[in-house]
Amino acid sequence: MALSISLVVLLAIIVFLLVQKAGLKAGHAIVCVLLGFYLSGSSVGPTIDEVTRNVAGMISDIKF
Repeated sequence: MALSISLVVLLAIIVFLLVQKAGLKAGHAIVCVLLGFYLSGSSVGPTIDEVTRNVAGMISDIKF
């Protein structure tokens, strides 16, 4: 059975854990989220999306 989880949900969980356990301040997390929104709307956004898809594809091809 293949288990798939949205990258957005995974990153949200990681940020939540960093805020709770690693001392990341909520203000810093908000700045990171805003940076992500602005990066996605910039000319670099499609390139970041393509790289992310390629890495996810490589990870999904790993046989355990």
